[in-house]
Amino acid sequence: MLSVLALEGLPEIPAGADLASLVVERLPEPLRDDEVLVVAHKAVSKAEGRTRRLEDVVPGERARALALPFGKDPRHVQVVLDETRELIRAERGVLICVTRHGFVCANAGVDASNVDAGDTLVLLPLDPDRSARALRARLRELTGAAPAVVITDSFGRAWRHGQVDVALGIAGLAPLEDWRGKPDSVGREMRATWIALADEVASAADLARGKDTRQPVVLIRGLGRHVSAEDGPGASALIRPEAEDMFR
Repeated sequence: MLSVLALEGLPEIPAGADLASLVVERLPEPLRDDEVLVVAHKAVSKAEGRTRRLEDVVPGERARALALPFGKDPRHVQVVLDETRELIRAERGVLICVTRHGFVCANAGVDASNVDAGDTLVLLPLDPDRSARALRARLRELTGAAPAVVITDSFGRAWRHGQVDVALGIAGLAPLEDWRGKPDSVGREMRATWIALADEVASAADLARGKDTRQPVVLIRGLGRHVSAEDGPGASALIRPEAEDMFR
């Protein structure tokens, strides 16, 4: 059985906050090694000081040119460009970017939702896998238990409406479950079944919390067979190499 519980009562996260301590204080029961703690990236980014105030941003010529047709704030566009390794497409006010991490997403993950200060943007963590490992280590230090940690964000999907949460950073959870080469239920060899386990965990967690209820942390039980003592390869294992990308 899978149990998915959103933690209540987490405050607004300031820069420099001990996020692990805030989480531990609000756990209904002691942590276990076979659990998974799923954390929305905004909580991590805020604690790490990964924010930009628009009043501190000076937009360049490219940002102004991209902002003008869509009536966007060129300072916001400049922040997106600062977080972008490659701009793939700009259309209908959305910039499809490759981030410094290799994620392909809208606006390089830069977002203003769920931020108290109206002129502040939240960026993705510099290294989400490192952030997940650090949070896991701090939880172990505080509680003696080392649950897996998954840091998430909402991404859109080509050809489908809506967003789903995906894994940006992982520590202690297998990012993928490979069934290729194994027999299916009637004995045929599976050739393409390669499950993005961490992304499914991220989306399961998102079902348990509201987008407007300040519940950035979700505790999942029942996935112990996928949790490892080692931190593992992280979410970078989920990124398809550009040489294998058929759509870019």
